[in-house]
Amino acid sequence: MGAREGSELQGKRVAVLMTDGVEQVEYTRPRQFLEQHGAQVTLVSPKSKGEQVQGFNHLSPADRFTVELDVKDARPGDFDALVLPGGVANPDQLRLSKDAITFIREFAQEAKPIAAICHGPWTLIDAGVAKGKRLTSWPSLQQDLKNAGAQWSDEPVVIDGHLVTSRKPDDIPKFDEAMMQVFSAKVH
Repeated sequence: MGAREGSELQGKRVAVLMTDGVEQVEYTRPRQFLEQHGAQVTLVSPKSKGEQVQGFNHLSPADRFTVELDVKDARPGDFDALVLPGGVANPDQLRLSKDAITFIREFAQEAKPIAAICHGPWTLIDAGVAKGKRLTSWPSLQQDLKNAGAQWSDEPVVIDGHLVTSRKPDDIPKFDEAMMQVFSAKVH
């Protein structure tokens, strides 16, 4: 792309749903990519606006990020796409948040794009989104996703309709490309 920033996602509003324990690079790199291409990104969490989310580099605490919108105040209608980063503790806690799971479920019901990486797809089970879908994830989620009725595949990125899933931080470049493709599509 060179020095020029892209505008492929100009006007697109993207929610990133996460909480403490998020794998930092799975938040920061996709957010930077989306913003470079014109998207407006909002950090949504089951915490109050202004509170901090603790990021991790694998098992080590890393940076903290400020919540921009409490998920209980978030409406899928206010966004064009949803990103679900991984990290083990992050989706594990989101699964216990009724508001977070409802937000994901409503996104899927409105056939809006959802992109989940690493352990992020775990929340798709609770939201009832995994059943009948082709997807990938961090390998340890394979059995859970299969038990939920998903067709699991060990690929860097899998696109099934409006759903984009990816395995791990090394796959972020392919994850970003897939988000660009699905988020910029005019299918609604």
